[in-house]
Amino acid sequence: MDHPTLHPTRGSGLQAEPVLTDELLHRMDRPGPRYTSYPTADRFVEAFTAEHFLQALAQRHDMGGVGGAGAPLSLYIHVPFCESVCYYCACNKIVTRDHGRAAAYLDALEHEMALAADALGERVQVSQLHFGGGTPTFLSDEELSRLMAAIRVRFELLPKGEFSIEIDPRTVTRQRLEHLRALGLNRVSFGVQDFDAQVQQAVHRIQPFEQVEALMRDARELGFESINVDLIYGLPRQTPESFERTVRQVAGLRPDRIAMYGYAHLPTRFKPQRRIEPAELPSGGQRVGMLAQALAGFVSHGYQYIGMDHFALPDDPLAQAKRQGRLHRNFQGYSTQPDCDLIGLGVSAISRVGPCYSQNAKTLDEYYDALRSNQLPVVRGLALTRDDLVRRAVIMSIMCHGRLSYESVALAHLIDVRSYFAAEIEALEDLARDGLVMLSADGLEVTPLGWYFVRSVAMVFDRHLRADRNRERFSKVI
Repeated sequence: MDHPTLHPTRGSGLQAEPVLTDELLHRMDRPGPRYTSYPTADRFVEAFTAEHFLQALAQRHDMGGVGGAGAPLSLYIHVPFCESVCYYCACNKIVTRDHGRAAAYLDALEHEMALAADALGERVQVSQLHFGGGTPTFLSDEELSRLMAAIRVRFELLPKGEFSIEIDPRTVTRQRLEHLRALGLNRVSFGVQDFDAQVQQAVHRIQPFEQVEALMRDARELGFESINVDLIYGLPRQTPESFERTVRQVAGLRPDRIAMYGYAHLPTRFKPQRRIEPAELPSGGQRVGMLAQALAGFVSHGYQYIGMDHFALPDDPLAQAKRQGRLHRNFQGYSTQPDCDLIGLGVSAISRVGPCYSQNAKTLDEYYDALRSNQLPVVRGLALTRDDLVRRAVIMSIMCHGRLSYESVALAHLIDVRSYFAAEIEALEDLARDGLVMLSADGLEVTPLGWYFVRSVAMVFDRHLRADRNRERFSKVI
């Protein structure tokens, strides 16, 4: 196998060449969480109900929310519908060509929005809005207008906020992009995954390079402030050579940000993945080769490596936040937004309010039934313990900054870190011997080699994961 060549950790400088052996890859490449939250969503319990979530919303109103009185919210809107299925997909989605189903869903969204806003007790400011799915552009222009109008009635969108939408390039034209911009959306994320024709055929998602190129040019001309491209490595029929071509093509398009995820093949959990032929999937060594080439390729084209799965141009706010130590991580990945509360609306959407997580019903029937009873459609969640809060801070510091300061954690949580995490610090010795972390009396630093396995470093501090040997529900670390 070709050994990876470089892996930048902070700023724009490149670090020394890491030595990644087959033995280390085999030992470390195991399932683990992506840590868009801690505890992870699989830890949510049904004992946490809609009533508990209402109490959290009311308490936010009384306490002023995370970050102080009047702190802005982040809003996430889940639109589950897709016209066709992509075989790699692990999202909560409903495949249908019946666009008439959207009207009832919008009714339900507006009802849920009203219940949540009433519980908050005032017209709260919103600094971040994201439409995900599914395919948000399954909604017509008129339906998107209706939804944005409903949001503006219940919430105050701040003038300098980040308002984004995920886009399947097959579903939009320049005219549709014009409409999205007129609605106030200022960021777009194009789902590309791979430009190779054979790979696109294998995953049932045909979208030529020229189509994406034209849409990105249109988006720039229309004044979108940020353009993101999503990529996936490890798809069927991908090779390091074919993915290197895709990396060059994407870098040539100059998106402001790039999110590159490793494909998680979990066919027992996600039915569409059963259409993927396992024999066509790249090997573990090939996946590492793709990751290494992409890291080197994007950096050589002027991108800064943000963390596990994100790149950004140097003047992008995400890169600035990385350099300034202000990077955060939420359910959408890395973010510049402060550690703010998140309200998720729609089927399966997840919220975070104060020390609580909650998740909506995963099926439309359950979602609609709850709202017909004038109840928020929460079906499970979690109230974080003091230990959860400490470990969340530690894990997010590792995931976002690649380091951990014992003093910072001690001051923020009033604990003796070396005593509190004695077992974890001992476990880190193995990772230090492998060259994944550097340990000192003051904390730890993830090495260039360690960034390949940053999830494994964070996993050391995951109390829930240590107590549970069933990790197959997670994607592989590489």
